[in-house]
Amino acid sequence: MRLDVVTIFPDYLDPLRHALLGKAIEKGILEVGVHDLRQWATGVHQAVDDSPYGGGPGMVMKPDVWGPALDDVAAGTGPAARAAALDSAVPHRGQARHDELAGLPAESSYADVAPDGEAAGDVAKPLLVVPTPAGAPFTQDMARRWSHESHIVFACGRYEGIDQRVVEDAAERYRVEEVSIGDYVLIGGEVAVLVMAEAVVRLVPGVLGNRRSHEEDSFSDGLLEGPGYTKPREWRGREVPAALLSGNHARIDRWRRDQALLRTQARRPELLEGVELSARDRKTLDDGVSPEE
Repeated sequence: MRLDVVTIFPDYLDPLRHALLGKAIEKGILEVGVHDLRQWATGVHQAVDDSPYGGGPGMVMKPDVWGPALDDVAAGTGPAARAAALDSAVPHRGQARHDELAGLPAESSYADVAPDGEAAGDVAKPLLVVPTPAGAPFTQDMARRWSHESHIVFACGRYEGIDQRVVEDAAERYRVEEVSIGDYVLIGGEVAVLVMAEAVVRLVPGVLGNRRSHEEDSFSDGLLEGPGYTKPREWRGREVPAALLSGNHARIDRWRRDQALLRTQARRPELLEGVELSARDRKTLDDGVSPEE
């Protein structure tokens, strides 16, 4: 997978070099290019914004800067062609993960998990993601779909956003999605890009140690993930739930399902409307407690 980010603050994207994303870069699973938008700005001051037509507060980012930038990133030409890909912040080669040490199976290939039987890279145009409060809500399903892309470009807006004509024009070279990570306003799109990039890249085969690491995440089955526990067995008078110590995998799975149901009911009850519930699930929700407690 290739990620390109266009921004006026390239250093803001340094976290893409760290942790699992950095390891994915080392393994050749991920390639990341970060591009300074001002490379396409003209004039002494390299202005990337101007006052809005029709008046109003703030500034709007200029189409005659963004247009050439997105052209070059799509085609791999101009300043985009000269940008060096990010390297990993900390070498990880030769360091086994805890799941690898435990002997868990490796993640499967794209061909095994790509939606609708299509392998990544089957579409000709790259995906352009424009973070904006006016966009469609970013979801786990969206992250899963994007994880099969071969090339994603993020356009980080600032101020009052990017001239809308840029988005319309980019549709000739990209598949464009305007996306919001929540009902609030940020200073710029960079933080949103970091959020979305992490959510997407962790689903790419080979980034996590095995598929169960993300199959059991919150939202993967429409529910919030239940609570987790580790050693010691007793801590400050609080015991690990007995079901997790039983050694009975069916009982453990049922307990985890019950906890996910109860947590979702308490915190995000609207999510239950989209979940297929068994009679046992409904009893857990009606009683408000897991029978395994």
